[in-house]
Amino acid sequence: MQNTSDSIKEMHDTPAPQQSPVPFPPIEQVNRPNVPTEQAAYYLDRQQQTLRAWACLENGPLRPLRINGRLAWPVSELRRVLGVAA
Repeated sequence: MQNTSDSIKEMHDTPAPQQSPVPFPPIEQVNRPNVPTEQAAYYLDRQQQTLRAWACLENGPLRPLRINGRLAWPVSELRRVLGVAA
């Protein structure tokens, strides 16, 4: 059985886990007309719920399309808001 100081030493000797890769491609490389809320939130550096509130209250810097009850955020509008050339 290990004592507490050995356990603590092992914790400090263990390397930190690797960061996961970026989940989405750069906005410049997106060639789809619309992206889902999760991806739009990533590009805008906002919580997904913030984008859902913008859609519900219609008071955000861009408006999503509603496709079969789901929100689809136009890539062209995301680029406009972010100031990225198409």
